[in-house]
Amino acid sequence: MNIAARLDDIPKPAWIALMVVGFIVFWPIGLGILAYLFWSGRMSCSRHHGRWHDERGNDRKERFRDAAQRWWHGGGREAPSSGNRAFDEYREDTLRRLEGEQREFRDYLDRLRHAKDKAEFDQFVADRRRPGPSPSDGPPPRDAPPSAGEPAR
Repeated sequence: MNIAARLDDIPKPAWIALMVVGFIVFWPIGLGILAYLFWSGRMSCSRHHGRWHDERGNDRKERFRDAAQRWWHGGGREAPSSGNRAFDEYREDTLRRLEGEQREFRDYLDRLRHAKDKAEFDQFVADRRRPGPSPSDGPPPRDAPPSAGEPAR
């Protein structure tokens, strides 16, 4: 019996126990076993059909893709009809109005941020132009000669 057949005969709980022991002994061993289990398909529900098929042979990938398209309304297409035209028109008008309000609110926030940034920058420039010692200059060094208005020590 070759090694691949022997590995196929090991049950899932044994693989999981081997992986846990591998993590305890030396973490790269456990990581390698985990990668092997996922990439080989040993942790899937059905050995015979592969990862994306269930026991009845149904294609789960296709069902997942269909569900995702329904969830996102077909990737940007219109929302499905409810069967009531008046409600569908109301919903579309309301969504259009809300999208417009959202755009206006984002523009308002951008203008508000810009005004705040401009006010902070103007304050910074005004502080820089103000004559006199700035707080970042600190006291003069002790070795410095006295200035014209100070008496000598």
